[in-house]
Amino acid sequence: MMMRAAVLLLVLVGGVTISDSVESRKSRTLETLDYSAISCRAHSASIVDFGGVGDGATLNTGAFQQAVDHLSQYASDGGAQLFVPAGKWLTGSFNLTSHFTLYLHKDAVLLASQDIKSWAVVDPLPSYGHGRDAAGGRYISLIFGTNLTDVIVTGENGTIDGQGDVWWQQFHKKKLKYTRPYLIEIMHSDTIQISNLTFLNSPSWNVHPVYSRNVIIQGLTILAPVTSPNTDGINPDSCTNTRIEDTYIVSGDDCIAVKSGWDEYGISYGMPTRQLVIRRLTCISPYSAAIALGSEMSGGIEDVRAQDITAINTESGVRIKTGVGRGGYVRDVYVKGMNLHTMKWVFWMTGNYGSHADDHYDPNAMPEIKGINYRDVVANNATMAARLEGIAGDPFTGICMSNVTIGLAAKAKKYPWTCTDVQGVTGGVVPPPCPLLPEQGVKEEGMCDFPADTLPIDNVELQTCSYQMNYF
Repeated sequence: MMMRAAVLLLVLVGGVTISDSVESRKSRTLETLDYSAISCRAHSASIVDFGGVGDGATLNTGAFQQAVDHLSQYASDGGAQLFVPAGKWLTGSFNLTSHFTLYLHKDAVLLASQDIKSWAVVDPLPSYGHGRDAAGGRYISLIFGTNLTDVIVTGENGTIDGQGDVWWQQFHKKKLKYTRPYLIEIMHSDTIQISNLTFLNSPSWNVHPVYSRNVIIQGLTILAPVTSPNTDGINPDSCTNTRIEDTYIVSGDDCIAVKSGWDEYGISYGMPTRQLVIRRLTCISPYSAAIALGSEMSGGIEDVRAQDITAINTESGVRIKTGVGRGGYVRDVYVKGMNLHTMKWVFWMTGNYGSHADDHYDPNAMPEIKGINYRDVVANNATMAARLEGIAGDPFTGICMSNVTIGLAAKAKKYPWTCTDVQGVTGGVVPPPCPLLPEQGVKEEGMCDFPADTLPIDNVELQTCSYQMNYF
């Protein structure tokens, strides 16, 4: 671990120096910050120094953007940090910058503006070609960044509240002209950290790194009503070298959804998600999965490693979603150590997922699902062990399950396994699997093994950063 201290007793705002005189110290507050980060910063300021007002009513969009724009001048001089103190900070969307940290105090709450008309509209993602809620563009995310290097959004469990109810109502009434915003979206970027925050009531997806690499997401609490529409927790999308760990998610959709583009647009863009680590996830999602792969997987998904997964009252553990016209692939997936309580399905693979971007998808574009490995799984109160549905003429192959014990619910289905168009093997699985996954008769130590090597993102160590923040 590296230690670096940055002590700020002088803040520059718009070219004016605010000095820490004896008189000003009486009206200012001293905060000591110690946290772990991929980078520490040489400069720091508070949102109040840019006119921010944390009363829950004053709109602070301009203050946040002015602060980020001002601090961007330090990108080549050790970078800068923007501190958000205790308070309720109402804001619309604002953009981040490189070599920058946004830090939320434990009693800081960012409140997303509910004035839908004030949200800018941006183009659909090129790998999707289409909005998710409507055919056109999409509302920009609350915290947004593109083409960045070394950007951190963190805190001491401060809160980002999307105030999503107004968006959910408009969605259900089919009154939205564009796709709902996410809470954080960072795209075309390298070296990202999102950590130690609480996300509430997102209008749609919560955390969306896309077309990016070297991403660390850790220590997040993500909460939304389990009936809220499409409130996925974390969606790594066409990303390489990503680490997601120590997260607690209650969601109206998948807790983590791994993606890489939609139908012909994703095939054309051709950027897979790969080298993904997920560990120590706790999920509650009665109508969706703890981890979903797809359904937008047309750019490919490979080398996914999930370990120590707990799901409670969740529809399925790890679900693969795809269909004819998707193309792409999901391969080399390794899952070890799942503890599941009250599930509809423990294992679920779907080859008939029918949602398409438009009518121009290629009906001959078949997905490849291959090399899906599970071991050391314990589940109780499950309605079914598995629902595995490949595609006729395009079976899902290389499925491996080892050391799996599933306790069925009192009102479980008569036949705990449903399998069509799949191929694989099992060892030490209870209840006995379907004939398409023949039991090998022993719990072989090397069967369905988790990879022994480490991915590059696991070699990234965080530094300990220490600051003293002196602000009004």
